[in-house]
Amino acid sequence: MSQTQPPAVEARDLVKRYGATLAVGGVSFSVESGEIFGFLGANGAGKTTTLRMLCGLVTPSAGRAMVCGYDVVTQAMEAKAALGYLDEEPFVHPFLTGREFLDYIADLYRMPRGSERRERMEKLLGAFELADRHGELIGTYSHGMKQKIGLASLLIREPRVLLLDEPTNGLDPRSARLVKDVLEELAARGVAILLSTHILEVAEALCRRIAIMDRGRIVATGSMEQLRAAAGTAQASLEDLFLRLTGGPESKDLVDRLLDRPRP
Repeated sequence: MSQTQPPAVEARDLVKRYGATLAVGGVSFSVESGEIFGFLGANGAGKTTTLRMLCGLVTPSAGRAMVCGYDVVTQAMEAKAALGYLDEEPFVHPFLTGREFLDYIADLYRMPRGSERRERMEKLLGAFELADRHGELIGTYSHGMKQKIGLASLLIREPRVLLLDEPTNGLDPRSARLVKDVLEELAARGVAILLSTHILEVAEALCRRIAIMDRGRIVATGSMEQLRAAAGTAQASLEDLFLRLTGGPESKDLVDRLLDRPRP
């Protein structure tokens, strides 16, 4: 009998404190292979801190972060070899060209040099509309172009897990659609994707399950149907659910207050 495979990503009661400030307060969830899992929350809710704990950039104050069954703290090499992380402001070497940067990343992960690697690189550069940027340093790229070369640097080595923080941030509509199509194809091939985004339409279109985070804690997790049931409404959009579950103000009331002026 085959053993059950561990989740591709697992957070077990993750806690992060910065002095007296509780940034993340006991977060638990899991992501399976082939799943796109949405991670939503307002600015400061703790999403980025959680992602950075899961990829090993931030050490948890308590709890465990697991990738493909490996503990990110005690089995860091094995866990990090299986994942790719794209920050909202990705680090991409400003004094390299796009091709040089992809070569650099491929060398870091000891990918064999040769025609197969070169063909994969050119395919990625072409897909992200960066193939004609011969000789241009990444430091001259627009924000959207840096996002695309950052994503290409993950895909060149085909990780089993992707942790993505606002991957469509700064992209034009065509490029954003390309990224969404790429993520759907990767999930179909078995890649686990944890997607943090402020763009609720992206989460609703792509994600099988969604976790909503508020003030360092997850307040709801599940499919759209499960979130609607938790909120007590059968027809709500993800935006409505998000505002209801995080206690956000009604837009009309907020606008009325913002535009309220004393009568002359």
